[in-house]
Amino acid sequence: MPIGEAQRTTPFEVFFDLVFAFAFIRVATFMAGSPTPLVLVQGLVFLMLLWWPFTTFAWLANQVRADVGLVRAGLVVVMAAMFVAGLVIPYAWGHDRWTVSEALTVAVAYIVIRAAFYLLNWHVAVVNPRIPAPGFRYAIPIAGGWIPLLLGALLGGATQTLLWAAAFLIDCLGTACASAFSRDRFQLRSASHLCDRHGLLLIIALGESLIAVGAGAGSAVTHWPVLIAALLAVAIATTLWWLYFENAAAPAGQALARLPEHDRVRPAISAYSLAHFPLIAGIIYLALGIELVLEHLAHPSQHPAGAPLDWTPVAALFGGPVVYLIGRGLFLRFTVGHSPRAQIVAAGIMLALLPVARSLPALGAFGVITALLAALVCYERIMWQPTAGAR
Repeated sequence: MPIGEAQRTTPFEVFFDLVFAFAFIRVATFMAGSPTPLVLVQGLVFLMLLWWPFTTFAWLANQVRADVGLVRAGLVVVMAAMFVAGLVIPYAWGHDRWTVSEALTVAVAYIVIRAAFYLLNWHVAVVNPRIPAPGFRYAIPIAGGWIPLLLGALLGGATQTLLWAAAFLIDCLGTACASAFSRDRFQLRSASHLCDRHGLLLIIALGESLIAVGAGAGSAVTHWPVLIAALLAVAIATTLWWLYFENAAAPAGQALARLPEHDRVRPAISAYSLAHFPLIAGIIYLALGIELVLEHLAHPSQHPAGAPLDWTPVAALFGGPVVYLIGRGLFLRFTVGHSPRAQIVAAGIMLALLPVARSLPALGAFGVITALLAALVCYERIMWQPTAGAR
């Protein structure tokens, strides 16, 4: 059943998104297990492979009701496959034969998810003749990405990193090209529905940054540096929430809804399918940084008082908000037509302070990034208000 402009996110869709959020959390768990620069890159590849199915299913649910009939049954299958992939993700990247089965499990789960997406699109087109069928031009890039995915699972190591990144690019860019040259374009039937889906996933991801506090603190929750760091983590999550939901989400959604129906698709893809990825990725990397800081503070016997963080935790702690601000800037640019310069300045300061943060005590570095984000929120509260009709 096609949806209308007033359609909102259903409880079933929220349940569906929770499984994807679980997989995102497992990526953070994977990176926290061995936080090296290579592992951070591998985590980014995982995030891309998870994000692409999520946003494509969000678009599918923007065409027809996702909580009825065969579509709901297909999405339950997708949820099961994604849950299995999420369980296995922390063990799916290695250099020995023991990780081949885990990597193959993730690869097969991804194949099931993408195949289900294609078949559900065919079903929707058959039941609703006004909705264009996907056609074989979409099947080629979807299936073409499965080859490097399976090869990477078998070969492992750095080769797996390259091949799985190639699998994402083949699937994502190939599907985008097929859509660009298609005569029958899909439509954005409800701007509010698309905004809801991506905003809800973002707020669930923010919850991951708080879950990271418990994962990092362990049993040292009454240790006063750990308690201070936990409160700082809440403050950081609050600033990220404010930056998106207070001054970005509503004006962006209103600007998109006011566009003529045939002009909505391109800005919607840019703002939600593309710009929201750095928003989510930034939160996940920040959550990793928070967990590593809490682990550092929770084990004073291994890390003497005042000891600085290693480069990887500092990069995650400062780089996560930088990526988030880049995503927010793109999101506002694609929707309301402009973004505040203050967030560009703030991102530049965060990058410039990386060497300084590396020499500070762990709690001090955590305090610096919190203060920068709080200062940005205060500045925008006083000096900048977006206009929804700026496009």
